[in-house]
Amino acid sequence: MMGACLVLFVGAWAVVRLFSTPAAIAMCVVAMVIPPVAAVVANRRGPEDRWWDDPSGDPKSDEWWDELDGKRKPPHDR
Repeated sequence: MMGACLVLFVGAWAVVRLFSTPAAIAMCVVAMVIPPVAAVVANRRGPEDRWWDDPSGDPKSDEWWDELDGKRKPPHDR
């Protein structure tokens, strides 16, 4: 993706600007959008990545979250 970004940017100002400045600017705008999109794609988590299920280390908090997630039944008050 970064290679495409560089090709777009260099190509826009080395070649395309000689024929069409608006096209060169449009190519640079596309090149500008590629790095954030690449970062989002690279950092996304898959459906099997259940990072939110990791215990926090606080037993009371973990017990509370397990109860909210339906992993444990709430204690019955008598």
